Amino acid sequence: MANDTIFRLATEQDLERIVEMLADDKLGATREQFVLPLPEVYRDAFHAIDADPNNELVVACLGNKIIGVQQITFTPHLTRQGGWRATIEGVRTCSTVRGKGIGSELINWAIQRAEQRGCHIVQLTTDKTREDAIRFYERLGFQATHEGMKMKLN
Repeated sequence: MANDTIFRLATEQDLERIVEMLADDKLGATREQFVLPLPEVYRDAFHAIDADPNNELVVACLGNKIIGVQQITFTPHLTRQGGWRATIEGVRTCSTVRGKGIGSELINWAIQRAEQRGCHIVQLTTDKTREDAIRFYERLGFQATHEGMKMKLN
């Protein structure tokens, strides 16, 4: 599958498939709302991401079928002498291709993209209950060097 996968920026026409993948797991099913037509909040979020040159919503395709998605955010920092970092979020692969290397391809593509953009760090978070995801990211070379914290606002 590795040679057949194509990566491209998502379009608004991809939203239904993207939200479907985001909702297709234990945690996503409780957070996402995959109903048709999609709630307008997804379109609003897509337009905000699409308009921001420091955000990229990327899909992985096999032929015409979207089989993976991730968002990459590029952030400038004063720390590390004004360096940039890339944050990878919302990584999902289609349930029919899990375990076939698509997730690794997505992350490796994001790392290459971060290098192209001159980033000095690639970071991501994953829910502590996603033990398989944690092992997956560790296999790819990520290390839990910091303790992340979040505060839900609503």
